[in-house]
Amino acid sequence: MTITDAARAPFRGNQPKTTAELDAWHAGAPSEEALEPELPIIDPHHHLYDSPATGSRYMYPDLLADLDCGHNIVATVYVEAYHSMWRAGGDEAMRSVGEIEFARGVGAMADSGIYGSCRVAASIVGFADLSLGDRVVPVLDAMAEAGGGRLRGIRHCSAYDPGVIGALIKHKAPEHLLLDPEFQKGFAQLARAGLSFDGWMYHTQIDEWARLAARFPDTTMVLDHVGGVKGVSEYPGYQTAFKEWRAGIEALVPYSNVHIKVGGMGMAVFGFGFEQGRQPAGSEALARAWKPYIDSCLDLFGPERCMFESNFPVDKQSCGYTELWNAFKIVSAALSPDERKALFHDTAARVYRVATPSSTAL
Repeated sequence: MTITDAARAPFRGNQPKTTAELDAWHAGAPSEEALEPELPIIDPHHHLYDSPATGSRYMYPDLLADLDCGHNIVATVYVEAYHSMWRAGGDEAMRSVGEIEFARGVGAMADSGIYGSCRVAASIVGFADLSLGDRVVPVLDAMAEAGGGRLRGIRHCSAYDPGVIGALIKHKAPEHLLLDPEFQKGFAQLARAGLSFDGWMYHTQIDEWARLAARFPDTTMVLDHVGGVKGVSEYPGYQTAFKEWRAGIEALVPYSNVHIKVGGMGMAVFGFGFEQGRQPAGSEALARAWKPYIDSCLDLFGPERCMFESNFPVDKQSCGYTELWNAFKIVSAALSPDERKALFHDTAARVYRVATPSSTAL
């Protein structure tokens, strides 16, 4: 994997521009037409949030503007954006239930059909503090009730880095969180509640993910953002990061409960440097840069355990929504129709139990 000179510029975190700056950056870029506009897509990973303190905002109208891109996005999975629409008061452990209420409301708006046919937030992945151990049970129950049948999983960020990269994480996880006994007690409650687990971490932590998968084979686990590769120069091993990453995910292959979200590579930490360009990247450039990661995931896990994701608006720092899905279509063009259907739709429909006109998933 070649690291470009642009990628060696100082790492500034995952969202270096405000929403206004991002909008201005995208406004000056040439737009692409959506490739294969008839192909049904479930976007299994996007966020919605409003943070006046940081100048970051991405709400339902913003998502609708991106969905109006020519691609056939039939449904989405809402994934927690830590502290987004949490309750302002009450029991601290229960505050994240507010995000589920919010996402359910967005889903109800989408289901009205007024804003288009896409089933936005058809399924929801929320946050619960699994470090509570057994005490997380009433939180999970409250979240399920608030979700009104949409709650499918829990995400608890475990991304940890002892250096500059970790210092820029807004909500830091403790080291070795996944191996903590109390966390694992909380994790054990997911299968009881019929919930999956989404994990955001860095590639240097994948061995801990493997140990968790081995201990809890009955819990469906989804590794977000292909495992979070640290490809910037602030990581001392950045020149061999791809090799380290591939060895890490290869060790996950025997665990059939593990799935991978193929995306998130627009984040600055991957080291491609697109966020530093004069304009957002086009699909051909994205496809060239991302192909080794995509091909590795497909070679090792097969399409039935992989799903493409947008990770919007975070990946908007590198590219537009149209260009992102075009890149995925370019890289997967040589696959069979059934393999592509799995990648763009069926794996997400099965894992998150999303019902669309293109599936019978429940």
